[in-house]
Amino acid sequence: MRQVKKWTSPHGRALPSTQARTLLMGIVNVTPDSFSDGGKFLAVDAAVAQATRLAADGADVLDLGAESTRPGGATVDTTTELDRLLPALRAVREALPHMPLSVDTYKAAVAEAAIAEGADIINDVRGGLHGLTERHSGERSPMGIVAARTGAPLVLMHNRGTPLNDAIFWKSFLEELQCSITHALEAGVAQRQLWLDPGFGFGKTPAQNLECLRKLSQVADLGLPVLLGTSRKSTLGLVLDAPVLERHEGNTATVVWGIANGAAMVRVHDIAAIRPAVRMADAIRAGLPGPLVCETYS
Repeated sequence: MRQVKKWTSPHGRALPSTQARTLLMGIVNVTPDSFSDGGKFLAVDAAVAQATRLAADGADVLDLGAESTRPGGATVDTTTELDRLLPALRAVREALPHMPLSVDTYKAAVAEAAIAEGADIINDVRGGLHGLTERHSGERSPMGIVAARTGAPLVLMHNRGTPLNDAIFWKSFLEELQCSITHALEAGVAQRQLWLDPGFGFGKTPAQNLECLRKLSQVADLGLPVLLGTSRKSTLGLVLDAPVLERHEGNTATVVWGIANGAAMVRVHDIAAIRPAVRMADAIRAGLPGPLVCETYS
């Protein structure tokens, strides 16, 4: 079941409700090596232009990331990530003062600095588990501590690094998502501030990525709203035999399926292209209010 979200920004900025429709998160990569648009928006002016374009196309949230999370991508230290992220974040915040901004990072120090500079949401691609020595201990999540202290919403994405055997994948997947939830709650994050992301493309085989989509309603049943990010991922390319920039039809199919199975927000590169499909999927899922005037055919 899709969850209705009543979440709040640490800055008092209005965050969109999930009650009426599926939310759209637009991607702004300020990295030199992203798998789909590496280097295109590394310059501050380019990042602002892309953010402004996505906002005009109907994005509800913009997600800024300064370290590529593609398979095999180079990790960067905190200083490098902040040097890339903060100038773009400040400029986007100035250009779009009312737009909810998310920061895509797994480093607590980066998230805390970004919130101080005007970011509203933490999108943690390691599920709040980075920096823990033992995931199942009573140790407090560093990212959870930052989210609780700042009052920022926290997206917990599943990401285990190495794929598991198919026979134990699904059970372990749900247990690991629950582990992220537990650590965040124990760190003091309010449940109303938490989201889940199944982590399509992260530490999973292509078959397991598709299983996450097929069973997405079970992720929603964990009790938190679901963010789904399939845009341009390699599993789409494998199924369609298509290069990165020619996977729109695959992305559309996964987004529509995801909405039907409980996704409350979708993370995409091209808001304008996906928005009609999202609107249609919402209409199918929820119906349209009031009487409809239908065409007649003779």
